[in-house]
Amino acid sequence: MRKFYPHYLLPVKLLYGSGLRLSECLRLRIKDIDFHRQIIIVRSGKGGKDRVTMLPAGSINGIKCRINQVRHYHQADLDAGFGEVWMPDALARKYPKEAFSLHWQYLFASYKRSIEPYSGKEMRHHMDDSTLQRAVKQAIAKAGIHKKGSCHTFRHSFATHLLDDGYDIRTVQELLGHKDIKTTQIYTHVLNRGGNATRSPLDRLIFNTTKNNATAPSASFRSTQEGYQLNDYSCLFSSREIVL
Repeated sequence: MRKFYPHYLLPVKLLYGSGLRLSECLRLRIKDIDFHRQIIIVRSGKGGKDRVTMLPAGSINGIKCRINQVRHYHQADLDAGFGEVWMPDALARKYPKEAFSLHWQYLFASYKRSIEPYSGKEMRHHMDDSTLQRAVKQAIAKAGIHKKGSCHTFRHSFATHLLDDGYDIRTVQELLGHKDIKTTQIYTHVLNRGGNATRSPLDRLIFNTTKNNATAPSASFRSTQEGYQLNDYSCLFSSREIVL
C-alpha cells in the first residue's frame, strides 16, 4: 500500500476493504456513505441492483477528509456559476435542485470540470477509471510483484480473505452482490477447500477437549477480537500481504 500515491490510496482501500468493483467505487456519492452504521450503499451495481457492504473502520478518516475536499470543490463550482452533478434521469426531473446539493456529489470527484456529453453542461464528474487502473499497475511494478494484477484483484482478495477467516459464504455472496452462489464458490476452490480440507470428527473431539481445559480468554479480549474482525478489517492492509 505504501507504493500508492495518497490521491489513489483511498479508493484502493475501498476496493479491497469493501469488495467494490472499480465502477462501483468511483460512482459512490457522498450520501452513499453511512458512518453511523459503518456501511456503504452500492447503487445500481452489476445487474442494476443495489446492495449494502461494509465500511472499513480504517478508511473512515480518509473518507471524511475526502468529503471536505469535495466540499471545497463544490463551493468553488457554485461560486463560479456551476456546481451541478449528473443524476439519474427520473430523479433529475423530479428533484432538479438536488443536482446542486453536496450529498449528491461524487466522493471521488475529478479535480476539474468537464462537459457532460448528453446534456452538454459543464459538470464535475468522478475520477476517470483509467487513472486508477494505471496507478495500480504502477504500484504493482514498484512493489516487485511478478504477477498479473488489476483493480479487480482487490475484490478477489476481499472475498478470498473473508472466506479464509471463516465467514459464511452466504454473507460473502451478499457483500459481493453475486446473484448465484456458484460464483462465490469459486473462491473456495482458490482456498483448496475440497474434501482434503474437511475436518475429521476425531480432531474436533480432541480440539474441543483441549479447548475446554485451557483458560478461556477474558471478555474484554473477546470483544476486542470481535471488534477487529467486524469493524476494523481494513487493518489487513498493513498486516497481511494481498495476493495478486
